[in-house]
Amino acid sequence: MNFQGHLFPINSPSLNRRRQGGVATSDVIISAHIGGNEELFPQILALHVPKGSKVADITWGKGVFWKQVPEGQYEILRSDIATGVDCRDLPYEHGSLDCVVFDPPYMEGFFRRAEGHLAGSGTHSAFRQSYSRGTGIHNGAAKWHAAVLDLYVEAGKEVARVLKENGTFIVKCQDEVSANRQWLTHVEIINSYKEMGFYARDLFVLVRSNRPAVSRLIKQVHARKNHSYFLVFQKTFSKRSPQVGSRKRSHPAKSSRNKS
Repeated sequence: MNFQGHLFPINSPSLNRRRQGGVATSDVIISAHIGGNEELFPQILALHVPKGSKVADITWGKGVFWKQVPEGQYEILRSDIATGVDCRDLPYEHGSLDCVVFDPPYMEGFFRRAEGHLAGSGTHSAFRQSYSRGTGIHNGAAKWHAAVLDLYVEAGKEVARVLKENGTFIVKCQDEVSANRQWLTHVEIINSYKEMGFYARDLFVLVRSNRPAVSRLIKQVHARKNHSYFLVFQKTFSKRSPQVGSRKRSHPAKSSRNKS
């Protein structure tokens, strides 16, 4: 063995370490942002969804997410409850989509049966109108926060059906206080989707730029939420369980178009 004056042999891994490439920069996509959905969403796409991908936004609303995404970068399929497309029963073929975007009503007040008790009133009325047609969303036995989580879970099962293997699932959510109890909704969603075969690939925190206002506050017992999350999942399982994506389709595959 020839050391030739070195402390290690010529072929030692210590002398053949791979050198790092790239350049030093601070121009990177970061995980926490102050601002609006339309500012952060294009960065999430740039990092996780290749251009040219077929993307279904199944809670399109008014298309706020896409306002700063250049036209033509993606094949976008637009639908929501206002167009008659339920996120729990999508009109797409098995394994046909590269990406699905999901932003349902995530406040428990949307699921109250009395119209006078609905969340999203006052300054939030535009939000309520965009996502629930200004009415409550009733889904049977589940109530309050349980109804919120149930919607995420049932929609997740359907998304698992329509996504391609290794497809991307972008989910918007927010933690909440319901019935005077703190619910870490983003953790519950991550755990539920893991059971379906989704890997939590990334997480973004979005902080609103203005302070939230509260009417009729008597005593504050929980911090007021001024942040929400974008969760990025990857479909990783190779075999679907019987509970995920096994339903027969009751309508032909089609893309429902909504207002742009």
